[in-house]
Amino acid sequence: MRSRAAIALACAALLAVAVGACGEDEEEATGAAGASLVNAEAVEGEPLDLNELSYNIQITRFLNPDDAADSEYLVGQPPAAPGTSYLGVFMVIENETSEPRPSATNYVVTDTVGEEYGVAESESPYALEVGAEVPAEGQIPLPNTTAATGPNQGSLLIFVVDDAVSNNRPLRLEIQTFAGDGDVILDI
Repeated sequence: MRSRAAIALACAALLAVAVGACGEDEEEATGAAGASLVNAEAVEGEPLDLNELSYNIQITRFLNPDDAADSEYLVGQPPAAPGTSYLGVFMVIENETSEPRPSATNYVVTDTVGEEYGVAESESPYALEVGAEVPAEGQIPLPNTTAATGPNQGSLLIFVVDDAVSNNRPLRLEIQTFAGDGDVILDI
């Protein structure tokens, strides 16, 4: 009996080591109802594949409320509180499947000291609707929309961050989906 338990324990340990060694950039786990959850990582400008969608950050930059070029990005936003700034993340989400797919349910920017910043609501015509459906064989932003034809050619997420965030780089954008999460290292 003890030898069977020892063999089972040794097999479990070997399996854990084997699974842990697979895929340095992706880690799979099993979620509810056996769904595969993937934790992946990419850098800005490189696509991150999650839940059969591809998330590609076009550019990340601070938005200046006093700059006329940035005014359309900040429509409806109050002046940033002292010690804070607006951070804009522009992205394209592509769906190469033949079925519409829901996009990420949440986005969070994290700095190296563990501060987290959630998405600010936005009235901008460039804004990304969190959780929006990505059309079959299509993308967000939709073609011929303000966001798709704008200078950054991507939909916008706005984060209100502490001014000290520049000292705590690299920043990470966590993309949270119902089927797993992924991180993009932002180039700012």
